[in-house]
Amino acid sequence: MLTLDKIYHAAFTLKDAVRKTDLILAPALSAKNQIYLKTENLQMTGSFKVRGAYYKISRLSDEEKAKGIIACSAGNHAQGVAMAAKKNQIPSLICMPDGAPISKVEATKSFGAEVYLVSDTYDDAYNKAIELQKEKGYTFIHPFDDVDVIAGQGTIGLEILDQLDDVDAVVVPVGGGGLISGVAYAIKQLKPECKIYGVQAAGAPSMYESVKAHEKKTLETVDTFADGIAVKVPGNETYELVNKYVDEMITVTEDEIATAILTLMEKQKLVAEGAGAVSVAAVMFDKIPLKKKKIVCVVSGGNIDVNILNRVITRGLIMSGRRNTLTIALMDKPGQLVGVSTVISRCGGNVVAVHHDNGDPNMAINSCFLKVVMETRDSAQAELIKRQLEEEGFQLVNERV
Repeated sequence: MLTLDKIYHAAFTLKDAVRKTDLILAPALSAKNQIYLKTENLQMTGSFKVRGAYYKISRLSDEEKAKGIIACSAGNHAQGVAMAAKKNQIPSLICMPDGAPISKVEATKSFGAEVYLVSDTYDDAYNKAIELQKEKGYTFIHPFDDVDVIAGQGTIGLEILDQLDDVDAVVVPVGGGGLISGVAYAIKQLKPECKIYGVQAAGAPSMYESVKAHEKKTLETVDTFADGIAVKVPGNETYELVNKYVDEMITVTEDEIATAILTLMEKQKLVAEGAGAVSVAAVMFDKIPLKKKKIVCVVSGGNIDVNILNRVITRGLIMSGRRNTLTIALMDKPGQLVGVSTVISRCGGNVVAVHHDNGDPNMAINSCFLKVVMETRDSAQAELIKRQLEEEGFQLVNERV
């Protein structure tokens, strides 16, 4: 059973193995509440997962260690298991979905683990790991549905209360539920009035749907770039703990997650992966029903692939109104581009790309479409530019995309 004593024992076990991550004030993230960030993205291995993995492996018997260990992961649990196995001189095999970020796969290998790539999602990697465990006799290290793993993650709750004893609410990313189960249990035992909110990507809402339906639900598919929480079905232990100790489950969209990642980079100089940023997205987009409270957002990981990061930044710029694409119907004659760019420049925008199309069969022979990509401060400035263009007689064909 999960107990507070077990979480305190985990904290003692982990004191020299993991980092007690900083809790930092982030006033730029919300005008409604006082926001703090629990920076598990700065943890060893770049994620909270090392806490649960290390504590679980520390509890294995000599016989279990001798069998070698196997795990399944989209990347962060893999690194935690691999690092803990290396420190304990135990061979490890990690099953990972083949869509996992390359950076996570390579980082896992760098700790000495053998990686087995499995087609499709985390759940498929889980099924393969169970198959190999039965076939070879490995000791299986579950990424979330295990009391020792949950206890390890619960040490984050102890740290939050130690760092901010008057905290009013904690917002936690949720995939399979191991992190929020441990954090919620620890905090509710010591400070029951503190609210706990769980956040999932709208494209992978397995725990959200399960709590809403009052029974465990298995999703047919998941669709989110937040790979660390792309889980089709929550765990048995975690589902029960979330039902008992979590006050509310909410979801955020892909665009909201992307905006949160961009904001963390710009305002806090922190890099978060999609799964790690969902808590911040929830407070930024007013999903938490609180006002004038001290809220801690757990930024659970920072292991984002640089290729994905580039796309996320672009999406975040679009979502925040700072990157806009305008399509303008023009008479195809000299000086038109100068007229358009003059209006944009006068309003403070910056043109970064132009595409001239005079080959559309639906337009007049002497007409063209001018597609302009521009940088603006925000949506208000973009709207000002559109109004000014229309007042100058230019015809906008479609809005920002």
